[in-house]
Amino acid sequence: MKLCRFQPLHFPPAQVSRPQEEPAVKQADLRWGVIEDTQVEEISGELTGKWGLSGRSYPLAEINFAVPVEPSKIVCVGRNYREHAAELGNAVSQEPLIFLKPPSSIIGPGELIVLPAISERVDHEGELAVVIGRTCAQLRDGDDVRPYVLGYTCVNDVTARDIQKREQQFTRAKGFDTFCPLGPIIETELDVADVLVETFVNGNRRQSGRTSLMNFPVDFLIRWISRMMTLVPGDVIATGTPAGVASLAPGDVVEVVVDGVGTLSNSVVAQQT
Repeated sequence: MKLCRFQPLHFPPAQVSRPQEEPAVKQADLRWGVIEDTQVEEISGELTGKWGLSGRSYPLAEINFAVPVEPSKIVCVGRNYREHAAELGNAVSQEPLIFLKPPSSIIGPGELIVLPAISERVDHEGELAVVIGRTCAQLRDGDDVRPYVLGYTCVNDVTARDIQKREQQFTRAKGFDTFCPLGPIIETELDVADVLVETFVNGNRRQSGRTSLMNFPVDFLIRWISRMMTLVPGDVIATGTPAGVASLAPGDVVEVVVDGVGTLSNSVVAQQT
C-alpha cells in the first residue's frame, strides 16, 4: 500500500462553501491518502492511528505531495555501507553509529534545499528511511519488527561536509534547516532485504547501492535503536547512504530513488545573505 500526505490543487464544487459561510476547505489543508493507480483516496484520521477512507478522491495530477509524517525525531545511521565509510577515510563501525537530525530540518518533495553561506561544501546522501507506526522500546534479539513499522520512504541526509570534518561531530553539519528532504510516499509492503537506493543530480547518477550491502540491516537497526530511545509513531530512521556522496551547487536538482518507493526530488539554492 502506498500512503501519502498531500495538498489538493483544486476542490470539487461540493466542497466549496457559499461566500457567507466558513470555508469548508482551505487551500493550505493537508490530507492523508492511499494511492490507487492514478488517484489518491483521501483518508479520515491519522496515518499512525485509526483511519478509514473518506470517500473523496483526487487525480494524482491535481495534488502536491507533502512531507508524509511529522516525526518527533529523525535517527540517522552513519557509515552503514562499507564503501561509503572508505570514501571518507573512515573505518567501519563495530556497532551502529547513530546521530539525530532535528525535525526543523525536514522539507517535503519539491521544496528547496538551501545551501548555508557558512559552508563551502554541502553533500547529498540518499537513503532508505523507515517510518515507525507503533511505539516500541527495548526490543530483543529475534523480536519481529514488522508490527512496529508503518512503512518506508526516501530521505536525503544533506550534510555540510566541511563543518562535519572540522567539528568531528554531526549535529550542526546535518541539522541546518532544509537538510532533511523526506518523501514522497510511504510504501507499507516493501521487502527491504535487497532494495536498490540511488541518487541522481541533474539526471546523472551519483550514488547506487543495495540494502543487502548494509553493515547493519534494517531489522537490527530498529531493535538496537529501541534499546536506547523509545520510538514513537511517525519517527524516522535514516538507514545510511551508499558510496558516491558529492557536493551540491545552486541550480542543481537532486533526486533520491528507492526501488519500490519512488523518487524524492528537490532543487538547490544558495542562502540569501
